Amino acid sequence: MAEQLSFDLPRRTARAREDFFVSPANALAVALIDDWRNWPGGKLALSGPAGSGKTHLTHVWAAHTGARIVPAGDLTEDAVPDLAQGPVAVEDVPEIAADPRAQAALFHLHNLVLAQGHRLLMTGRDAPRHWGLTLPDLQSRVEGAQNATLDEPDDALLAAVLAKLFADRQITPRPDVIPFLLLRVERSFAAAAAVVDHLDRGALKEGKPLTRQLAARLLADFRSHGDGSGD
Repeated sequence: MAEQLSFDLPRRTARAREDFFVSPANALAVALIDDWRNWPGGKLALSGPAGSGKTHLTHVWAAHTGARIVPAGDLTEDAVPDLAQGPVAVEDVPEIAADPRAQAALFHLHNLVLAQGHRLLMTGRDAPRHWGLTLPDLQSRVEGAQNATLDEPDDALLAAVLAKLFADRQITPRPDVIPFLLLRVERSFAAAAAVVDHLDRGALKEGKPLTRQLAARLLADFRSHGDGSGD
């Protein structure tokens, strides 16, 4: 049997609503995103570990509301009046904990967006009380937002995450690969992403389709080299 050709294809991350798998680990957060018209105070903080779907859900929300998405680190006060003309999603807010200018811009954006009756979504890995913002008025405002939390995956969600990570890399593993991995991969999004990356690179290097046998060998290599599952 001829071996499957392997190409280093670009990743195409799927971020449509139908690509987001709902399980008990994220159902409440999804419900709150869907209920955006009723957010208390017009704002929501979305938190969860790396790879848990914060960016995916942010894009889903933006597609429904017409919101603009901006990384917190890119915020400037000059951009605030224009951004505040509609709903806004600000990603990775904790990353500006050491940036007074970006914090001041977010503070003014927060106030102006809500004053004009629009919605504000903010994201970070931890709960807002741990975002460590040094502008007290801003920290108090983010802590005042309802918090939607994405938890580490259960089995159903982990299987869906693995399938999506493979699909984003345009890989079609054999049907028994994901059930095999479910019994052996740490229950975290970061671990799933690290394992899929290792399997992708290994299969590409060997020019072989991703079978259970190849996955087992590559996974053993992954563990023996102490590859971590950090962010």
